[in-house]
Amino acid sequence: MRKFLPMGAILLLCTMGIHAQKKKNDIIKDLDSKSEKYSEIAHEIWGLAEMGYLEEQSSALLQETLSDAGFSIDKGIAGIPTAFKAEYGSGYPVIAILGEYDALPGLSQQAVPEKKSAGGAAGHACGHHLFGTASTAAAISVKEWMENNNIKGTIRFYGCPAEEGGSGKVYMVREGVFDDVDVALHWHPGSGNAASAGAALANKSAKFRFHGISAHAAGAPEKGRSALDGVEAMNAMVNMMREHVPEDARIHYVITNGGKAPNVVPDFAEVYYYARHNTRDVVVDIFDRIVKAAEGAALGTGTTMDYEMIGGTHELLPNLTVQKIMYDNLVKVGGVTYTNEEKAFAEKISETLGKGAPDISTAQIVQPYKETAQAYGSTDVGDVSYTVPTAGLGTVTWVPGTPAHSWQAVAAGGMSIGSKGMMVAAKTLALTAMDIFESPKTIEAAKKELEERRGKDFKYVPMLGNRPPALDYRK
Repeated sequence: MRKFLPMGAILLLCTMGIHAQKKKNDIIKDLDSKSEKYSEIAHEIWGLAEMGYLEEQSSALLQETLSDAGFSIDKGIAGIPTAFKAEYGSGYPVIAILGEYDALPGLSQQAVPEKKSAGGAAGHACGHHLFGTASTAAAISVKEWMENNNIKGTIRFYGCPAEEGGSGKVYMVREGVFDDVDVALHWHPGSGNAASAGAALANKSAKFRFHGISAHAAGAPEKGRSALDGVEAMNAMVNMMREHVPEDARIHYVITNGGKAPNVVPDFAEVYYYARHNTRDVVVDIFDRIVKAAEGAALGTGTTMDYEMIGGTHELLPNLTVQKIMYDNLVKVGGVTYTNEEKAFAEKISETLGKGAPDISTAQIVQPYKETAQAYGSTDVGDVSYTVPTAGLGTVTWVPGTPAHSWQAVAAGGMSIGSKGMMVAAKTLALTAMDIFESPKTIEAAKKELEERRGKDFKYVPMLGNRPPALDYRK
């Protein structure tokens, strides 16, 4: 026999649903009304283009924005001058929104649809100026909703520096700044609107430094021992090693110092390495073999070698309990519609992306939800995700088909196309945080899922060990 709800209960549920939708619509409209303000903040950070652990002005601007909105600010957390925590409210639940603001070296372009340098040292080719600003906007929106509706709990914004290879969040996790957080939310700029379960590769990086003996390269070469020979011998051995690692592993390097003049045997040379894989244990094994290659190279070239750990991150552990809520809110918010001016800009960018670039109209589409993903890059959000239930999304801040870390990403991120996608993220984050505040059962289920997925015997061990924050890794 079927059981039917009384008419009064049905009416109550309908009324609650209508009220919830109105509440969300009000938040969306409020953020729309502030889009110009947040666009100005993002573009200011875009123009600053400060690299990891050097983001003094960018961090200060976001701190000021949050402070003016009524947040208390805790500066310099985890021993990092540009890291901070902004907080409103008290008690539980504690919902965290993550923000980033570091730029990449060697990518200083202008907000024009052609490759044209602005003459600087760095550029926002990963859109972190949008990342930090949208997360700030979302945190402020949630704070105002809590204040207006007498909602109990704490909303936090975490200012997270040096994601690009500096592993800023790893030091923050190691120092316990996320230990009392119930749920963490994040997002990332991109070329599509998606809130499926994410994936990221575990990563371990280091700078290998070789020390030799300088001499005149023609007049007395036998007196010299080339540090550059050490670097090149190491690179040759690691490149041969690629045949003997899992095929889905990734190893990258750049020679950051190879000497100053051809007629001087270099007494110092440096190479910067990354090792990546889907699982951190494989990364550790590969990295240890890279170290052995460096030791062998030094022995064979009559040089000495030391290395400095720079970064190390866990793979990403998605939380499907929260992720589905994030997806539903992204669907409600929707994608991005370009103006005629933005279409013309986007079409010119699209022409530079080669054959197979998706139609720019796909910026309006939200991709279907998936519970699995293929990992390509790395992020220090991975360490957060092993500490607290974590969910994220990506939005169209670049022309569809644009690869990250490209001049095309810098260009779109510096004009209104980037700002529009940023506000989609801000709205989705705000609505998701509100849903979680109002659902203790969601938090309970998310924590249970985290424990099951990471294993009851899990013990967090940072990939970068006990070293202090690598504050000078970009200098």
